[in-house]
Amino acid sequence: MTTAAVDGRGRGRGQLNKALTDKAAALDARLQALGSVLVAYSGGVDSAFLGITAARVLGDRSICITADSPSYPDHHRDLAIGTARAFHLRHEMVPTSEVNNPEYRANPANRCYYCKHELYTQLTAIAKARGFAAVVDGSNADDRGDYRPGRQAAREFGVLSPLDDVGLTKAEIRELARRAGLSTWDEPASACLSSRIPYHSEVTEEKLRTIDAAERVLRDLGFRICRVRHHDTIARLELGRDEI
Repeated sequence: MTTAAVDGRGRGRGQLNKALTDKAAALDARLQALGSVLVAYSGGVDSAFLGITAARVLGDRSICITADSPSYPDHHRDLAIGTARAFHLRHEMVPTSEVNNPEYRANPANRCYYCKHELYTQLTAIAKARGFAAVVDGSNADDRGDYRPGRQAAREFGVLSPLDDVGLTKAEIRELARRAGLSTWDEPASACLSSRIPYHSEVTEEKLRTIDAAERVLRDLGFRICRVRHHDTIARLELGRDEI
């Protein structure tokens, strides 16, 4: 007598693997059809996997560019650089100045729009100057229902989302990243440091530096999932349920 593992929809493991393999092949084909790409590369698992795949499919016709600003955590910068080195990606850091924008500093609910507008202004200019056919980001199929003001900026600048185009979910991307040998395949999701400041409380470089330093202390203590919320004279610590 034999048994077969199935998921909640009655699909066997073999079917799931084939579905994932098909999506991975579709991603390769999508990137190949674009011809050349500039990857908006934060160092998180989504953009890292996209960058690795683009480099494998397109070689020197792909480049990964990371925005470097006070709102970008040092931890993410280290991850981005480490992955780029490990996989021999073409990688550059480009300074962005969204923190100098009064609309961004005011910290409205659509703050991310102003950040991405600054980012894509720079990336699309670089892509045009260097002859890359498209700017691509790491948005995936799970992001479709979320409130993401940055997606409006992406649409305005014609930024493409190949992972979403082929229907890859976060869990599927993590699995493919694991298979590709990405050591950070299970790295907890995180957002920019400005997200730790309550809406309509001004974003300042001093606050961002304070948050980054505090989160670095928590990671040095061994916490993987951690955020420090800045409430002026009070800091609220958020830790993973299994780490409390």
